[in-house]
Amino acid sequence: MSKLTDVPKRILIGRALRSDRLGETLLPKRVALPVFASDPLSSVAYAPGEVLLVLSIAGLSAYHFSPWIAVAVVVLMFTVVASYRQNVHAYPSGGGDYEVATTNLGPKAGLTVASALLVDYVLTVAVSISAGIENLGSAIPFVVENKVACAVGAIVLLTLMNLRGVRESGTLFAIPTYVFVAGVFLMIAWGAFRGIVLGDDMRAPTADFEIKPEHPGLAGFALVFLLLRAFSSGCAALTGVEAISNGVPGFRKPKSRNAATTLAMMGLLAVTMFCGIIALAAATDVRMAENPGRDLVHNGVPLGPGYVQDPVISQVAEAVFGHGSVLFIILAAATALVLFLAANTAYNGFPLLGSILAQDRYLPRQLHTRGDRLAFSNGIVLLAGAAVLLVWIYGADSTRLIQLYIVGVFVSFTLSQTGMVRHWNRLLGTEKDPAARRRMVRARAINAFGAFFTGLVLVVVLLTKFTHGAWVALLGMCIFYATMTAIRRHYDRVAEEIAAPDAPSEDTVRPSRVHSVVLVSKVHRPALRALAYAKLLRSDTLEALSVNVDAEETRALREEWERRGIDVPLKVLDSPYREVTRPVIEYVKSLRAQSPRDVVSVIIPEYVVGHWYEHFLHNQSALRLKGRLLFTPGVMVTSVPYQLESSEAAKLRARRRQNWSAPGSVRRGPAERTKDTSPRT
Repeated sequence: MSKLTDVPKRILIGRALRSDRLGETLLPKRVALPVFASDPLSSVAYAPGEVLLVLSIAGLSAYHFSPWIAVAVVVLMFTVVASYRQNVHAYPSGGGDYEVATTNLGPKAGLTVASALLVDYVLTVAVSISAGIENLGSAIPFVVENKVACAVGAIVLLTLMNLRGVRESGTLFAIPTYVFVAGVFLMIAWGAFRGIVLGDDMRAPTADFEIKPEHPGLAGFALVFLLLRAFSSGCAALTGVEAISNGVPGFRKPKSRNAATTLAMMGLLAVTMFCGIIALAAATDVRMAENPGRDLVHNGVPLGPGYVQDPVISQVAEAVFGHGSVLFIILAAATALVLFLAANTAYNGFPLLGSILAQDRYLPRQLHTRGDRLAFSNGIVLLAGAAVLLVWIYGADSTRLIQLYIVGVFVSFTLSQTGMVRHWNRLLGTEKDPAARRRMVRARAINAFGAFFTGLVLVVVLLTKFTHGAWVALLGMCIFYATMTAIRRHYDRVAEEIAAPDAPSEDTVRPSRVHSVVLVSKVHRPALRALAYAKLLRSDTLEALSVNVDAEETRALREEWERRGIDVPLKVLDSPYREVTRPVIEYVKSLRAQSPRDVVSVIIPEYVVGHWYEHFLHNQSALRLKGRLLFTPGVMVTSVPYQLESSEAAKLRARRRQNWSAPGSVRRGPAERTKDTSPRT
């Protein structure tokens, strides 16, 4: 089976890399930025739209609050970036929020952060891919008609790219990310030039529409609640910031400084693009609605269910560059592509966090091992499977999925910054150097403000989004928390049970006797080899065991046994219901019951075949028996392989492939040695 899958595996993910080449996969800042920050950078493609969608509930008059909401998001972004710059310097090992919370607040807080981050990483993939599909669908109707299938295909493609390794996927992702960033900055600059210098009247395609408010005339507490909900939706621009602190080991040295620089670059770029798009959306009179077919009205008539609402960034680009222009098409393509690639933030954060959790015995150990391309392949596949499930359940609808979003990330923000405050308090208790104390006090103040601000935002998010889907994210966090707690409890119990005792125990005491049983069905070469091997063990007792499922075959076995004069007693078990496994298990258990201090060694002859399809034709009874015998205490199971001709032929084919050389790769004949004619001194 491994030979059958090896060729397609190499085609899809490339040849395996040696462990000593891990350093070659580390990322410079220019590649680390699109790898770890593609999520917050690309969120400017949908975060401004989410703000306007919520404000549209109160009608067009509420749109004048959008600049103030943008200012609040900017302040929050700078606060979080400044706080995480302290994190990457204090905890450069890659544990990120999980390590900070565990070290300073305890294992339960750390596990809460880990649960929140795992949920948020899955949602990052689902939201980014769904948003990318919707952006692409505005130009290609087929994509809209098959949203779920296209989203699943995009996740599979992204998974294969990441399985090839972080360095290769990062290089592929860098180009579209930088094209997107450059396109947005060019759009902002050209739009500002046209509006301020040239005085052009730029109008979005929806500028002539009117918005029918769902709740007109909101005031007082209701208006405040609406603004808080719009702010919480705009906070989607902050998702993925924590991925850089989790991915510090993936940076080149000096790791902490490079990660901190990348954080600052990401924050500055994301804030500028977010504010620029919000400003241009206001200048070009963009109109958005949660139910566009019903709430957007043109000439007094609703647009109807057939209307497809383009994202804010597409409408602004059309107003600035002109519909169908080269720059408009380039930015639209880059936006759709970068939204797909934004999920790469999760593909780097989830497997790395899963590896750390597996090392701490909170997740299966398979998540800690690296694959052929030195990536955490099992974590990548697990993330892809969870994202596909979420996309299928929610129909690849980004508007529905985004309601589940950002809850987890603000849980991790708040607990992480609270942990950093305790971290600085602990260091200040022992530090005597005045300069170092001043740096610590400044860092503590930044983290304390970050903890307060993100905690406040978390409360706002929970209050405004709980009934809109945030409860699903909380449920997912609880499921992850309970699962990881159960896994840790299992690993602890197993470790305690298998720990080697200091004093002698029954595991170190030699058994009283060894009773060997060789399973036979016919007298053939594999059975004879198994009998010969069993004799070498010099067991206290040795017998051959067969199950009578066919009277004619059993009689032939007895006759052949006697004819050959085999000096091992043959015991035949009756099986009136033609079962093989149950009679053997019951017989072995009876031997153990008679002498509990004895060990029963069951020896099973097996065929070794050379073709994958032949495995389905042999050894099925042996596999079932071994599976059952493993759960029987005091029983040792030994397989005695017998290689068939197909196996030997497979070995010969492999040997030929190993010794084969491509034409021209081997020099024909020995190289002539030139005679040294230089004079000796």
